[in-house]
Formats: sequence, structure tokens, C-alpha cells
Amino acid sequence: QVQLVESGGGLVQAGGSLRLSCVASGNNLRINDMAWYRQTPGKQRELVARIRSGGSTEYDDSVKGRFTVSRDNAKNTVYLQMNSLKSEDTAVYFCYARIVRFSYERDYWGLGTQVAVSS
Repeated sequence: QVQLVESGGGLVQAGGSLRLSCVASGNNLRINDMAWYRQTPGKQRELVARIRSGGSTEYDDSVKGRFTVSRDNAKNTVYLQMNSLKSEDTAVYFCYARIVRFSYERDYWGLGTQVAVSS
């Protein structure tokens, strides 16, 4: 069984920083893309940042220059360093991974971690 578990969310003042982590657990994993999405009430889940297995990254325009996505393949972990946080960054942040296990590829999601930015 594969699980993605996020950590690092919380309450922070505008201008502050947080670092989210997400660990993928399970055996026989080959992890391709990893990403962070976020969602606010009444809105669709949106991509924040993606990092491919080779290390290339992409970001939503709203977080470019403030957020950095990285991964540690040896630990099956993806990180999201969030700096200069704004109130509009308040959301539930979800970890995503596309994983191959026993030759079968599928998408996995974490349960989410709340980030709240006070102005």
C-alpha cells in the first residue's frame, strides 16, 4: 500500500515562511512526478509547483520567486519552501505523486495540510 503524508503546515504571519514536507511510503516504488497543489473552499484544486524525476520544476505564476519545490529521491520526499507568504496563500496544501509500483502507474494524493497566513 502506498501513502503520502504531508507535514509542516500551520499559522504564520504575512511575510513569514513555512516548509512543507511529504513522504511517500510503501515498497517497490518508482516515483515520477511529485507536486504540490492547494485548494480553498468553493474552488478547484490548483497546481502550485511540480518537480519531475529528473529535477525540472514548474510553478504557478502566483508563487514564482517565493516558493521552491525540491525532492530527496533517497527519502521519497518532496518539499515546498514557502517564503514571503501572503494571505492569498491560505489554503489546504496537498501532496501529489505519480508512482509506478509492480509495473503499474497511478496517481496518489496526501490528505492535505492546512496553511493559514494572517495579514
